[in-house]
Amino acid sequence: MYFLVGATACGKTAVAQWIAEREGCDILSADSMLVYRGMDIGTAKPDATERQRVRYWGVDVADVWSEFSVAMFLEVAQEAQTACAAAGRPLIVAGGTGLYVKCLTEGLNGADASDVESRERFEALWREEGVEGLRQALLRRAPEALEALADPFNPRRLIRALEKIEQGVKAGRSWGAVDEAPVLVGLLRDAADLRERIEARVAAMYEQGLESEIRDLLALERSPSRTAMQAIGYAEGIAAVRGEIPRGEAMERTKARTRHLAKRQMTWFRRQAHIRWLRVAPDETVPEVGFRVVEEWKRIGALPWRAYSCSREKEGTG
Repeated sequence: MYFLVGATACGKTAVAQWIAEREGCDILSADSMLVYRGMDIGTAKPDATERQRVRYWGVDVADVWSEFSVAMFLEVAQEAQTACAAAGRPLIVAGGTGLYVKCLTEGLNGADASDVESRERFEALWREEGVEGLRQALLRRAPEALEALADPFNPRRLIRALEKIEQGVKAGRSWGAVDEAPVLVGLLRDAADLRERIEARVAAMYEQGLESEIRDLLALERSPSRTAMQAIGYAEGIAAVRGEIPRGEAMERTKARTRHLAKRQMTWFRRQAHIRWLRVAPDETVPEVGFRVVEEWKRIGALPWRAYSCSREKEGTG
């Protein structure tokens, strides 16, 4: 596997697409929102033409009214790895959902699937609502646990406390042991450049028909899940479609949430992973960046498959 990570809107998808077409690779999306069918425009999902040229995994694998867990992602990833190994094709993992990436690079050493799913839900809550969302969740479940925390504003401590309450036992270390931290390749843009790209992306979403896509989702017989309804771009778009806020305000809120997400993603990757960052200039073309990524992959080498199957197999497998 070859990894390409970074903040939202940094250009990962376009670069991975170019490399995959040139090198004959498949792409495994490590993005927790691209899994949902019908959520295309607001997630900047690769279009039908791009997906005809490259085999994508982890895209359109869940109904919008369902919840999607990290255990389900690992099942998709296992299928992708098996198919690519059989066909002799390299597999590019591209995305910004840190939990998905870490499961693939460090593995899950016999963790119970329910523990993993709980962690994924609380990680998602942190991404969407920040530390205050975690604090409120813990306050509702066990206010005494919040008061007992030495650092009640530390997201990792809050997540561990929530896991402990939900599972009834202290959550143990679930990451598999590795000899050394795997080196990943990431794309890095200056703050001003990334801000401009985010603003352009949000404007394009509305020009391409995000509001129409949202109306289609709301017209489904089954209501979209809370995860889908609260996704960046969709929560604000829904409010605009329902007449609760003006269209312009919805766009500005989406831009702000996207900037916050990008900041949290970069914080996560810097703290949780070993990244070889490639700084991308505003005027660099996709092929220029793609050549640099491929050269870096050649120096690093492919990473081994470490993901643990969360199918509740006998203890000791992995």
